[in-house]
Amino acid sequence: MAAEAHSEGASEPQRTPRRFPQLTRDTARPEGGGRAASGDYPAPARQWPLLAVLSGVAAGLLLVAVDAFRIGTILIGLSLLGGAALRWALPSVGMLAVRSRFTDLLTYGGLGFVIVILAMMVQPKPWIHIPFLDDIVHFTVR
Repeated sequence: MAAEAHSEGASEPQRTPRRFPQLTRDTARPEGGGRAASGDYPAPARQWPLLAVLSGVAAGLLLVAVDAFRIGTILIGLSLLGGAALRWALPSVGMLAVRSRFTDLLTYGGLGFVIVILAMMVQPKPWIHIPFLDDIVHFTVR
């Protein structure tokens, strides 16, 4: 009797395949890609993390344009590092979320770090000296 009730009345849950589909029909929003503020706020306030990073980059580009290359480039790199910190710390960062959290952290943090290090090595009078990077530059320039 129990076997009949099981086979007639209750249906077993459908198992979904664990493999990705061959044909993708939609794109998923990245993890943390929701609004950074609720919908009651105006559009700029909802996207404040992206605007913070973009304003830092814009300020850095302005400094580069007025002949403060090293400081402007360091500001650009620090803005990207700040974007990585925001992406890591906040659950929702709006359009600052491009891919998965790991990919965004790797991209923003890696590019920001490389830009800051290279800006500190700019000639003349570099602030830091990394010998193997000097060798790479001299090898590629020759």
